[in-house]
Amino acid sequence: MNNNPQDKKFKKWLDILQQESWQLELIISGFAIYGLFMIIDPIELAGLEAQNEQNMYRTFLMQGLKVSWYIITINLITHVILRGLWIGAIGLRYVSGDIEYDKLKYSRKFTKHLIKRVGSFDNYVATLEKYCSVIFSVTFLLVFYLLGLLAIGLIFTFLGLLVAKETTPDWVRYWIVIPAIVFTALGTLLTFIDFVTQGWLKRKKWTTFFYYPVYWVFKYITLSFLYRPMVYNFLDNKFGKRLSLILVPLYLLISVLAVTKFSTSNYLEKEMNSSSFVANHRNYNDLISLNNSFVDRASIPSKVIQTSFLNIFLIYGRSIEDDVFYFNKDLEPVEDRRGIYSPVFSEGTIPWSERKKLIQNYIKEIEDMYTLSVDSLQFKPKFIVTKNVQQQLGFETFIDIKSVAHGKHILNVARKDHDNDSIYMRSIVKIPFWYYPDK
Repeated sequence: MNNNPQDKKFKKWLDILQQESWQLELIISGFAIYGLFMIIDPIELAGLEAQNEQNMYRTFLMQGLKVSWYIITINLITHVILRGLWIGAIGLRYVSGDIEYDKLKYSRKFTKHLIKRVGSFDNYVATLEKYCSVIFSVTFLLVFYLLGLLAIGLIFTFLGLLVAKETTPDWVRYWIVIPAIVFTALGTLLTFIDFVTQGWLKRKKWTTFFYYPVYWVFKYITLSFLYRPMVYNFLDNKFGKRLSLILVPLYLLISVLAVTKFSTSNYLEKEMNSSSFVANHRNYNDLISLNNSFVDRASIPSKVIQTSFLNIFLIYGRSIEDDVFYFNKDLEPVEDRRGIYSPVFSEGTIPWSERKKLIQNYIKEIEDMYTLSVDSLQFKPKFIVTKNVQQQLGFETFIDIKSVAHGKHILNVARKDHDNDSIYMRSIVKIPFWYYPDK
């Protein structure tokens, strides 16, 4: 078949596809909804893992995927419900035909009102068809909008890191990075204004002069060159314009409702940090495995300890290494290699030949930074570097608690900290447990 848009056969083929597209819509929606409910748990788990690793790039990506999941799922479920209603209306029309208001024998006032507001049954079917088709199309359009926002967010993050990085040359910082940040910020603002006003900046000659270069650059940054025909086709009719004005407030309302919670107590919450009177499941290895969650700062095997020793795991975080460099300047590298990297061009860590000479001093500095205590009994840890069951990187140690009395105790994890050149010990987490050893 000739794919020339001006060819009559091609136009006729498109008209036939347009009329039969509801079948494809339902098939795609059904498979998509099934797949979406299968992938939400891995996305949330990967997001939690990225947050624990303080990997901002992966966190951005996972948050974007999660928001996209909600947009696609809500829209597709709405589409399936409305399309089901449309199919039911088609079946009812086959059986009953149009609405015959005279047979209802309502009063003249009600009959007149219903004819005006409800209209014919065919209009109702046509309206459902219109909403179904538009909702299905706008679902993927909104995802592209979100991808554009994520791309802009990643650009700002990358440029901000270049500004903050000490090894960035001044000429690069002031002549390339900062102007790029200013241009991206102004371009984002202008693009948002043009989006909200449905193309007002494209209509005026005086705005075209400064907006066209921004538009040209941002069409690649936001990937809008992939979906612009759909946008303009969506906005060239009154129905599309009205719907576009409703969508933003509607999704804001859905977002507010999604984060709305119900409180059952003035004092207690389901997620409270561990303390002398609170036990959070993210500080006990058995509960972490059961809930498929991640360690929060530190963990022990269980709430009830039946062995004469206590296994303690502390998760690694970027701030820990920052403190190591603060307390031991000899361990601070010339170039900080933490962050995103490509193994093709560079390594993400100091080469092993240099690192193995200093890694013992690195761990010793961490041991000096931490103090562990069970009630008033203090211990200096001897750490090894390892991963827990959830593949979190951290430091593990064991302490002897044979001399501890039976009953409830508090493990206090404290770390050396600094503020305005003053050094002090700060409590990181307190984990309650019960000690009842097997005999």
